[in-house]
Order: sequence, then C-alpha cells, then structure tokens
Amino acid sequence: MRALPICLLAFALSGCSMLNRSPVEPVQSTATPPAPEPTKPKPPRPAPVRIYTNAEELVGKPFRDLGEVTGESCQASNQDSPPNIPTARKRLQINAAKMKANAVLLHSCEVTSGTPGCYRQAVCIGSALNVSAK
Repeated sequence: MRALPICLLAFALSGCSMLNRSPVEPVQSTATPPAPEPTKPKPPRPAPVRIYTNAEELVGKPFRDLGEVTGESCQASNQDSPPNIPTARKRLQINAAKMKANAVLLHSCEVTSGTPGCYRQAVCIGSALNVSAK
C-alpha cells in the first residue's frame, strides 16, 4: 500500500518536469539566410524655410519672389481638435520648401468657419521667396 502513493508522487513530479520543455524541438534550417539589403543613405534635410513677418526685414537683401504659398490646419468636425495656427505656419514652410524657397514673407494667418470639408480652418498665406546671400 505504501508503494502506490510513492509511485503516484514520482509520476506527478516527472509530469511537472515535462512542462518546462517545449513540445517541439526547434529545427535547424539548412537554407541560407537572406542577405540584408544595403541601407540607402537618407537625403540631406533641406535648410529650414525662414519666416519673415515684416517686409522691412528684407530691405537691402536680394530676393526673388517665387509666388504665393498657403498652409492650412483643418478641424473636420466639432468633436475634432481645433485648428492650429502654428501647424498652418509649419505647413506654409513645407509648401514653400517644395517650391525651392528658403524664406516666406508671411501676409496673414486667420481662423475661418464655413470652409467646405472643415468645421473650422486655420489658414496662413505668404509669398515664397528665394533670398540670396550677399
């Protein structure tokens, strides 16, 4: 009678030790791993577009007007976050950089309502400039 509990205890302990092993042994692959793709260097970031808020700052500096540029921040519905003038200014700089400008003369920034597709919208308007160094 004493042998039965000892056998059950030994069986239970050996069963618990089996839980620590993974049920499937990992298979060693004979295929060659794919060669890592060479990383392409990122193109250099363009110089940031400077914002001029006053035309008098440009007096004496040679520049070329590249055209009008805008930046928007849209609040699609009443539940969305409100439009943001700093975001509109940043998008103004991004759009000016796409025009190969290195500066923007900021004309105005305002928040408007009733724009199709936007509950409220922040809009910044300016002139994209290419200011030359003396």
